[in-house]
Amino acid sequence: MDAAELRDLLSLEGLRLLDELPAWESSADVVRTVATLRKAGHSPGVVAAVLSQSRLRARAVAKFGPFAERMLFTEAGLEQATRLSVAALHAGRFQRAGVTWVADLGCGIGADALALAALDLEVTAVERDEVTAAIASYNLAPWSNARVEHGTAEAADLTGVSGVYLDPARRDGAKRLRDPADWSPSLDFAFGLAERLPTGVKLGPGIDRELIPADAEAQWVSVDGDVVELGVWFGDVARPGIRRSALVIGDHGSAELTAAGDSDDADAGALGEYLFEPDGAVIRARLIGDLARSLDGRMLDPSIAYITADSPAQSPFAAGFRVLEDFPLDKRSLKRELAARRIGTLEIKKRGVDIDPAAFRTALAPTGEKSATLVLTRVGGKRRALLVERLAAV
Repeated sequence: MDAAELRDLLSLEGLRLLDELPAWESSADVVRTVATLRKAGHSPGVVAAVLSQSRLRARAVAKFGPFAERMLFTEAGLEQATRLSVAALHAGRFQRAGVTWVADLGCGIGADALALAALDLEVTAVERDEVTAAIASYNLAPWSNARVEHGTAEAADLTGVSGVYLDPARRDGAKRLRDPADWSPSLDFAFGLAERLPTGVKLGPGIDRELIPADAEAQWVSVDGDVVELGVWFGDVARPGIRRSALVIGDHGSAELTAAGDSDDADAGALGEYLFEPDGAVIRARLIGDLARSLDGRMLDPSIAYITADSPAQSPFAAGFRVLEDFPLDKRSLKRELAARRIGTLEIKKRGVDIDPAAFRTALAPTGEKSATLVLTRVGGKRRALLVERLAAV
């Protein structure tokens, strides 16, 4: 979004039209809608800005629920914004730590600042992009305890602030993300604030783990099976004795696996009757060993994140499967086996083997009325294909 589009959107005409439009539907005839609005006398700029915003609001419901109906977004801002359920957890840390005034440095469209303000904390939200700062100001307008400043994190005045939250952006051109300077503000700056104030830093879950300070609490968060962030916490907003955490949020609610450090690996052993696929947050946090022991299980292979066990179990930290058959990973024989079982709908999972699941499924040409899951992996160093069925959730 550029400044001209923002002006059209924030005009009385733009905001009124946005409120009057029906909820966006992907099947809507956009050309007809544009023609109708233009015929009603609305300018091309206003129509484009409002329809774009309507589409973004519809997408934002997944992150913001009913709050999306009164918020404004940019394409990049929505993509990078913290889900409101996760932002509420961030805010809760500051509240429990007794922090009363938080500087949200790099606030984006204001998702985390909104959650902080909703808990009656004073919030100074700082955003370097002028258009995004204006969007954040609109989103935070209902809260008198929040204000937005257009500026950089490094230049922000922290006088009186009692806690800091940062969401550093990836610098243009940064690809490997192994250098603290790959982010803006840099990780040296972000982590340096922790020497003065309780600090939380939101990072992508795939960051080089060597960059995580040894004295920080590192929490990987997954929502509905998707690992959405790594939160690095310092000082009073970090929990004593916890350095690694996997927080899993889903239909079951939320569950957390914590430890004082990376867990020791579980021993590898023979394939049992049951297979467990750890949640991505557990894998990122390197707590697979602890999970395996809690399931009375063992690793399927020392280098692969699958757990096997002899008894069924339910865990929010892993998807469970019953192993029906164990086949050599051979395309021709698998095609025959699937045909004999009339399996036409096939989910393919793979770890530890260099195979494209989509291409492999096409080659197997499954046909029939039944469905199944095929796990392509290594067992005891050998390439195997496991035909499995999901355990029913409790």
